[in-house]
Amino acid sequence: MATRRRKRWPVWAGTVGIVFLAVALVLAWLNPRLTRYVEGEAFRAELEKQTARGLHFPAGNYGPIRRTGFLTASSDRFRAQNGRKALSSMDAHGITATFNPLGVFLRRWQLDEIRIQSGEVGIQTYEPKPEPSPSRPWHHVFLPNRVYLQRVWSEPVDVTWRFRNEKGGFFGTNLLITPHGRDFEYQANGGTMKLALIPDLPLRHTHLLITKKLLKVYTLDLAAGSENIGVVHAEGTAGVGEDKKVDFKVSFDKLPVREWLPVSWKHHVAGAAAGDVHWRGENPKLETASVQGSLRVQDGRVRGLPFLQKLASITGKKSIEELELNECSAALDWKSPKLEIKDIAIEDKGKFRIEGALSIRDKSLGGAIQLGVARDYLEWLPNAGEVFPKERAGYLWTTVHLSGTIDNPGQDISPRIIDAFKESPGAFLGLIFRQFGDWLKDAFGGD
Repeated sequence: MATRRRKRWPVWAGTVGIVFLAVALVLAWLNPRLTRYVEGEAFRAELEKQTARGLHFPAGNYGPIRRTGFLTASSDRFRAQNGRKALSSMDAHGITATFNPLGVFLRRWQLDEIRIQSGEVGIQTYEPKPEPSPSRPWHHVFLPNRVYLQRVWSEPVDVTWRFRNEKGGFFGTNLLITPHGRDFEYQANGGTMKLALIPDLPLRHTHLLITKKLLKVYTLDLAAGSENIGVVHAEGTAGVGEDKKVDFKVSFDKLPVREWLPVSWKHHVAGAAAGDVHWRGENPKLETASVQGSLRVQDGRVRGLPFLQKLASITGKKSIEELELNECSAALDWKSPKLEIKDIAIEDKGKFRIEGALSIRDKSLGGAIQLGVARDYLEWLPNAGEVFPKERAGYLWTTVHLSGTIDNPGQDISPRIIDAFKESPGAFLGLIFRQFGDWLKDAFGGD
């Protein structure tokens, strides 16, 4: 038996050798022809058509294709516009792709990996629409019927979308695209998120999915501040089909306050903000949304504002020009058309404290706040106990009712202060002369 096996080994080895030789000869004969086909116009036109179809573009355009290996090829660019689904546009440069021939048995042109050196990808939410079905030859049932992308990697790339009629998105990020059924998931690391109304924020990581029914943000993590110590985290879903419900949560910590304020306030306010926001609604419109949130500011500082300088002049207390906020917090509740800002607590210990709530409905202002002021800062006011009748926690307190509109706010404490001065003309004259003295100092640089 063993002798018979030893006699068969040369036969088997010879057979295997002949098979390998035949394969090598076939490949040697096929390889240059395959190269000419891959680099030819007919293959490029077919690849443009199938890639555009697989990515849901009406058309696409590749640069010249070069075969770089038995199963790899490269092209200088691919461009497409007016996407019908999650991708609205694509402009990719330096493309290298690896083809998997086994995908043919699953009736797809399978590209296991596509690497992109740089480019821009536009994404969008979309309403599902029937796609055109072009006529096909009878033998199409034996051929692959779609392009399948196993993995697309790009660095760096811009992933953009339209927000408030401006282009925003992730710029200079590393992007990974993987299939999710007939749709795609997107993961990005690095780069910067730029959007209207907010400062630029470095991107740490994001992972999202866009389908014909849903936009799902698994995670969005951003940094903030010059040293990137601030944190913003978001997650949630938004329906993009018939069901357009929105449910998003955002939390943040150590955000530099001045970066989020108008330019006129940036040099006057400092501090680090923390809090959270929960947005829910039947659709993305603010008019139908329910928004709850909270805000806390740590190490808050306010200085150099004109109204503080005016208060210093009135009270005769220079220290009021600079506020060190030991506490600054509030809660927010929005349900159209009413915005409530409640649980307000603002204090510069030893100077003043504010508590209470205010509301805004169709620009109308309402609510009441409790204003507590240290006795030393009320020496300018005659009969201060009548305007601030309660004493608690080291402050004299009064209730201030708000009225008017956000453009022309009103309050009821000014008339009470004016009445106090009417009862004490001497105090009023003293205040006028102090104001006049401060004006002379400003005008002539006196000390």
